[in-house]
Amino acid sequence: MISLFRPGRGLIAPLMIPAAAAALTATVASAQNLDAGKSPEKLFADGCSTCHRSPRGLAKGRFSLTLSWFLKDHYATSSDSAKALAGYLESVDVPPPRAAAKPGAKPSRSAPRPPKPVQSQ
Repeated sequence: MISLFRPGRGLIAPLMIPAAAAALTATVASAQNLDAGKSPEKLFADGCSTCHRSPRGLAKGRFSLTLSWFLKDHYATSSDSAKALAGYLESVDVPPPRAAAKPGAKPSRSAPRPPKPVQSQ
């Protein structure tokens, strides 16, 4: 028995034209940078504060380039946000200033005192 309906060029060709037009005019989905426009403080608050209480000490004297590479590979969504976050971490990595001396407090000596002589009895 021979089928009366046989899909061929007459059916496929008219469908190929709209399919090709749709494929060529479709917008390409692009990735969004969710960190764009955020300050480094906001980047730290959004991504790092769940594990780290403070940004102080996280740079640990690392080079800026290696720190930004590490952040890009593990935490940041773009190299720009990694560089901004690395700069922020380096800026807060300075040691805290020394406490001001209280009025009336004895100044600390830089040289140690000599030992007291031992008294014999």
